[in-house]
Amino acid sequence: MTAATAPVHTELLSRIEQCQARVGVIGLGYVGLPLAHALHQGGLPVIGFDIDPGKPKAIKAGKNYLQHLGDSMVTDLRDSKRFEATTDFGRLGECDVIIVAVPTPLGRHHEPDIGFILSTAESIGKTLRKGQLIILESTTYPGTTRDDMMPAIFKAAGENGKGLKLGVDVFGAFSPEREDPGRKSHNTRTIPKLCGGLDAASTELACAVYRKGIAEVVPVSTAEVAEAAKILENTFRAVNIALVNELKAILEPMKIDVWEVIRAAATKPFGYMPFFPGPGLGGHCIPIDPFYLTWKAREHGVFTRFIELAGEINTNMPHYVVDRVAEHLNNHGKAVKNSKVLVLGLAYKADIDDVRESPSFELIELLMHRGAKVEYSDPHCAETKTVRSHDLRMKSVPVTAESLKQFDLVLVSTAHSAFDWDMIAKHSKLIVDTRDAMRRHHGELGNRLKLA
Repeated sequence: MTAATAPVHTELLSRIEQCQARVGVIGLGYVGLPLAHALHQGGLPVIGFDIDPGKPKAIKAGKNYLQHLGDSMVTDLRDSKRFEATTDFGRLGECDVIIVAVPTPLGRHHEPDIGFILSTAESIGKTLRKGQLIILESTTYPGTTRDDMMPAIFKAAGENGKGLKLGVDVFGAFSPEREDPGRKSHNTRTIPKLCGGLDAASTELACAVYRKGIAEVVPVSTAEVAEAAKILENTFRAVNIALVNELKAILEPMKIDVWEVIRAAATKPFGYMPFFPGPGLGGHCIPIDPFYLTWKAREHGVFTRFIELAGEINTNMPHYVVDRVAEHLNNHGKAVKNSKVLVLGLAYKADIDDVRESPSFELIELLMHRGAKVEYSDPHCAETKTVRSHDLRMKSVPVTAESLKQFDLVLVSTAHSAFDWDMIAKHSKLIVDTRDAMRRHHGELGNRLKLA
């Protein structure tokens, strides 16, 4: 059988296995950039696409705009003849495989917003041709790949797409991203990759692509299974975080240390997994994904009371923390109004610069609303960015022995290892700690410290 007479999927599979298939990665952010690098390391030629012209420029300059991934990743890509970064979406037709890694935020009323997926689908459709595989990685509700993305691609293709059959000439799959920025134990290459196609041929092709850059690829029966698995993973985390957040509020008036309770329970070698409380949920996945599931469930007449309750608890945590701040100030003879408060950490978790859905933004705004004079410090975030619901327009301030004395209270929101916790303990007047960062200083701090 010659290439000309072979089924389209057989020819594409051969090109993938021989590293001749060109991969286009749309979205060079926290998911797309490390994925592009992993596939490039596996031998595939890659084109990275992004609407932000600053990202291709940064790669060309050898500077990684994602601090936690390091400059060596982008210099490796920049210096290779098998990688390009561009804002020219007209070049999507050059790609045999197109992987979509674009944001899926929430709307004003916590409804799913797949606008970025649909606009990307339109761009793909304009250059759609026989022999292309399109894979969606963006977290979304079950059915998005089959019922939303692929129809949008074919609609945009117009006359060029009329003779193309899904599963015969063009292929589609879903493979959820599982990135956890800042995690040291796993990376893109070592995290197992789920992969579900819209048909058997699409699953086979998508798995072949990922096996080039990822150590373990796990095929599932359909794209919908892969979509639902991703939603389950993050809903599981959201529900369990809500549980310990509620437990924190229950144990605090009992004068019981929730952190010690969690660590004590974690000594059981089976049947328990430790989750830790915080000032709220952050990151792109956990605060958002459960709402995609609840929205889709309503479409089928099912109401997710358990998941929605968890969402309410987690959403309320910044208010709980600010109440603790007010209580601590009041116990020391000060009102929130006109008090100077320093929020430590803008990123949603330690040692990264990712501020997506970070509760620090809401903490700052709630404190300001009560009349506090608020500053923040974050060694990884020199100034605030405009995010979904916030535009603070603030700059990070230094943390020194002298500057700490100017604040009436320090609020620990993110426990960056770069902070000098010994100095903070010694020179802060009052501390509200939402991350258990000050544990070894409990004795010396006494009533100057409150866990929240």
